[in-house]
Amino acid sequence: MSVSPALLTSARSAYRTLLRASSATFAGDPEVAQAFRTKIRSEILTYPPPEDAKVFEGKISLVQEIADVLRKNIVQAVKLDDGTEDGSAARFKIRFTEHTELGSNDSVKRPPQEESSRSARKRQQTCCSAVAAEGTKESDAAPRVPRYYSQLKKASKQRVVPELKEEDLEESFVRGSGPGGQSINKTENNVQLLHKPTGFRVSCQETRSLLQNRKLARRVLLDKLDAMYNPGLSKQELKRALQIERERRRKKKAKQKAASE
Repeated sequence: MSVSPALLTSARSAYRTLLRASSATFAGDPEVAQAFRTKIRSEILTYPPPEDAKVFEGKISLVQEIADVLRKNIVQAVKLDDGTEDGSAARFKIRFTEHTELGSNDSVKRPPQEESSRSARKRQQTCCSAVAAEGTKESDAAPRVPRYYSQLKKASKQRVVPELKEEDLEESFVRGSGPGGQSINKTENNVQLLHKPTGFRVSCQETRSLLQNRKLARRVLLDKLDAMYNPGLSKQELKRALQIERERRRKKKAKQKAASE
């Protein structure tokens, strides 16, 4: 699958946004700015672009998120001295820009202790494993994922779909970025969701409608939870298995046709 010209235009726009953000953040330090841009070009927005359009879209979205974090959450610090002989700490000069997001002094001095995403997922998986072990009477082994699509389809229908509760979500809206004009770049239509129990984060800016983006973000988050709670049986896994089954049938028909000729 080739990359469309619209995706290439979106990639160029995202890269220009990232260049402007890095120029503002790393002003006065050209070596760091150049190293940062080289890393982006060599590891994320590589040329030629990948043939898979979905992979390319993911990289464009990642570049847009990096530019947003770089502009709002990264500051430049220059060390002034190493401190004095009486035990005082070293001094730094910190440069803020007009886009830097600042919290209150209390939040800076006493930041809340938040559980990391890795530890939250590990705790959630441990709890799920304990519940599954208690409910298993005949065998403690994990259930095997069906090999064939027909069996996988039946097992997928019997799976327990996780429930997405609004009280478990932390939702925020930020300004969109990329192509689309003022309806994208001048409005806060980028929806960001955090699922507190698992630490999963999703960001959605697929449409110009904030309401539609909120629905799509919840759908993506629900798919992630489904994949975690039902490994091998989730909706995305079923779609992937269907594609494999169709490809298998196509090859089988082609082989039979070639044998009959």
